[in-house]
Amino acid sequence: MKRLRFVVSLTNNDNDYQQEQAAAAEKAARRLGVDVKIIHANNDAVAQSQQLLQYVQDSPSARPDAILFEPAGGTGFPQVARAAVAAGIGWVVLNHEVDYILELRRAFKVPIFSISSNHEEVGKIQGRQFAALLPNGGSMLYIEGPANSSAARERTTGMNRTKPANIQVKTMRANWTEESAYRTVSSWLRLRTSQESHIDLVGAQDDSMAMGARKAFSEITESERARWMKIPITGCDGMPKTGQAWVRSGTLAATVFIRPNTDLAIEMLVEAIKNGASLPEHKVTEPESVPSLAELAASAGKNQRGAGA
Repeated sequence: MKRLRFVVSLTNNDNDYQQEQAAAAEKAARRLGVDVKIIHANNDAVAQSQQLLQYVQDSPSARPDAILFEPAGGTGFPQVARAAVAAGIGWVVLNHEVDYILELRRAFKVPIFSISSNHEEVGKIQGRQFAALLPNGGSMLYIEGPANSSAARERTTGMNRTKPANIQVKTMRANWTEESAYRTVSSWLRLRTSQESHIDLVGAQDDSMAMGARKAFSEITESERARWMKIPITGCDGMPKTGQAWVRSGTLAATVFIRPNTDLAIEMLVEAIKNGASLPEHKVTEPESVPSLAELAASAGKNQRGAGA
């Protein structure tokens, strides 16, 4: 059998999770003896659609055996998906909810599936982390991903289901990067409403945005900086060299570990193409709190007792 070739399209190269997605794909490709090409959409859904369509419309000998992509916008490109599978190209959707998978699987024989973390569970874990960090309630700043992102919407839904009623939430949006959150939070800090706000906690839907908020806090006037820099900040993704390291160093109070899934998707594709293994319509991976919720509650309680003393 010829050497398999896959294209992996990611939203950007400025986010630690997306970088880990690329690394995981390359590592799996080396281990399994397949070729993988990583491309980035720079958070531009139109550009991403055009990039993918170019591979679909290439000559048969140059087409990849499968395309794996994480949508940069709110659409899963159903027209491109149909064109790809009609051309004999496998189609894998990463970390996004689409409604066309079953229809395409019924009509075409190439591998077609989606794989994602349980984003609502990510949000539920965050809500429990907020409860552990603010056992007596308080006010928090919550930095969501883009409005057109199903992952962002599901994380917010989950968070609201487990967040205690005595924690009040002020929300704002950024675009899954440190720079976008830095700009958003910096703009808010210049408003009078922020100066009149009492914030006890910051929660971000990914670690990059959490660090963007921290950077914004570090640049405000010296008289206010100490107060803002003491506020606990949490994120999501929990990559070993970034999010988890930031928790160990105390830069972040907590994160949620969301395992990369490009490697798992490539393993599933290889098994299906080479060995005829059956594929699920949708596969879900489960997130974990870092540190554990019990450790977080114990640490928060200790800090409160110390402050009370």
